[in-house]
Amino acid sequence: MSQNRQESIEQDRDRIDVSEEHECRFWTEKLGVSYSALKAIVLKVGPRASDVKAYLGK
Repeated sequence: MSQNRQESIEQDRDRIDVSEEHECRFWTEKLGVSYSALKAIVLKVGPRASDVKAYLGK
């Protein structure tokens, strides 16, 4: 696998796409929040999982 492809995969792991049901299911369970809360937080701080976790104090 090329380095650019690996970097792309790693970047995608840190992004929350609230339009993808499987991602929402994963992140709501992992973070212990509802879908509506997850969506509101992503709208507020952006889709980076690290930013969402920081916002939640995790």
